[in-house]
Amino acid sequence: MKTPDDHSPVERIYDLDRLSEAGYETEIVLNDVQRRELAGWVDVVGVNKFEGRVSLRRLSASRFAYTAHLDADIVQSCTVTLDPVYASISIDFTRSLLLVRQVKKVLDFSGELSAAAGEDDVPEEIDSTRYDLAAPLLEEFSLAIDPYPRAPGVAFEAGEKVADAPESPFAVLKALK
Repeated sequence: MKTPDDHSPVERIYDLDRLSEAGYETEIVLNDVQRRELAGWVDVVGVNKFEGRVSLRRLSASRFAYTAHLDADIVQSCTVTLDPVYASISIDFTRSLLLVRQVKKVLDFSGELSAAAGEDDVPEEIDSTRYDLAAPLLEEFSLAIDPYPRAPGVAFEAGEKVADAPESPFAVLKALK
């Protein structure tokens, strides 16, 4: 998978200042070219389907609710046989977004973690009203991919132990006792 600095295969920028009280809904469906680029980005053989539905709601002047559903079909290589492995991904998730303006940010150099530092329910801080609606979909998609896919019925079997393997340095130390 690429690093966060690499160009994302798809972006859908939305200005949260335009968000009405009724909210906003959109679909993000990737075409063939975007799916090929996404496959390279997440290091899989292919992405046959990528369809996301995103809903935004304004909770306050600086808080937003992001709700999404993702359906994707991918092809990976079996880690044992290299045969194609087909997988479907279906995910529902939500995020809470908190707009933090640059002038309101207060830096704490005390080195202490806040009480919310380890919680999952902490809102994602954003510093601009221009938000990429596709980024959370791509993040959840990449996290849902099996890092060691196996074809059905295939199990990893270790090779035969080599009889003439060099003696472990720890075995030599044990013999010195």
